[in-house]
This record gives sequence, C-alpha cells and structure tokens, in this order.
Amino acid sequence: MIAAASAAVLTLSLAAFAQQPDQVGAADEARAMLMKAVAAVKADQAVALGMFNKGEGGFRHRDLYPFCFRAGDGKLLATPVSVTSGTDVRTLKDPTGKVYGAEFYAAAQKPEGQITEVSYMFPKPGTTAPAVAKVSFITKAGDLACGVGYYK
Repeated sequence: MIAAASAAVLTLSLAAFAQQPDQVGAADEARAMLMKAVAAVKADQAVALGMFNKGEGGFRHRDLYPFCFRAGDGKLLATPVSVTSGTDVRTLKDPTGKVYGAEFYAAAQKPEGQITEVSYMFPKPGTTAPAVAKVSFITKAGDLACGVGYYK
C-alpha cells in the first residue's frame, strides 16, 4: 500500500512538472510583443519606456522583454538589467566579438514598420553567463527603435 501511494505521488508530481509552462518565449511571441511595444511607444513614449524598464503591462513574459534606443544617437532608454541605460547601442558586442549593436543601429535607420532580424549571443535574463544564441526583431517607432528577442 505504501508503495502504491508513493507511486501515485510520484506520478502526480511528474504530471504537474510536465504541465509547467515552458519558460522560453518563441519567435511569434517576440514579434507580437514588439508590435505591442511599438503601439505603446506611439501612444505615450514616456509611459511605455517606464513600463518596459519595470516589466509592467505584460512587457516581461517568460524570457521576452522589449528594449528601445534613440534612432538618432543609439542611446539605450529601455534596457535589460545586464545593459546600462544610456549605453550607445552601436558599441554592444557579444562574447564571440560580433558587434551586434551596429546591426541594431542599422535597423533603426530603415523605414518605420520594417522589421530586421539580428542574431547574436546574449545571457538569459537574471544571468551574466553563459551567453546563448538569441535573435532580436528590431523596428523603428518614431524617433526610437525598439526590439524584442527570443532565445534559440
């Protein structure tokens, strides 16, 4: 009887574990969050940036979050914790030496509404290492450029 009860508890525990939501955002979720972020920036830039930095309003979901920088000078205004606000996006490079920030900045120079994909290595939220493969979708939103990335 004890063995049967233990087996039942183990089975229920494994079932509960299997049903926990995946903690990794997908490409389509990243694109959807980007569109939501662009709409928020266009509605009220200051409020939107505040929500992005605090992860409020649905702007922190699993490992997805928006970031924004000024299209003119590349200064980050809404950033992940691991990158300081005010950093020039053009200087960002990954551990392999790829200067992905220059690609972010180039995407900001394209017409509004055009989405550019940039691949690079970056640590997951709440960590500083290891860096893992990430793809960010970047688009211009008025005088800003915003992006949302997902981990592969």
